[in-house]
Amino acid sequence: MASPPLFILLCSGEHENVQMAAMLASVAAVSDRPVQVFVSMNALYVFDRETAPDDRYHGGRFSREMQSKGAPDAIELFQQGKMLGEMRMHACSMALDVNGWEEERLVPELFDGPMGLTKFLSDAESGQLISL
Repeated sequence: MASPPLFILLCSGEHENVQMAAMLASVAAVSDRPVQVFVSMNALYVFDRETAPDDRYHGGRFSREMQSKGAPDAIELFQQGKMLGEMRMHACSMALDVNGWEEERLVPELFDGPMGLTKFLSDAESGQLISL
């Protein structure tokens, strides 16, 4: 029996939450489970292509531990999930509008276009929803 799709609603910009979303998404995608990630609110800033990689992540003690120990970068995990599995990522259209951003402002080749929350939640009815 096929696994239901995994839908990840990522609103937190804290490194620990972004990292967990990336790990969940990439592992599910490479395990032949369809994944859809919806990025909104503070999480959107993590994917700003104008932010230097060293300034991308903010968090608590575990964030500092991950950075000091060289844990895999969350952006790279998302990229691997897209490359090796069935994963789609969408930026929240409202969050883009509030910031005055176009999709081109985000990390290149990671997003599959903007999406509204209503559409994402409608799609998520067919699978498992996780919010971080």
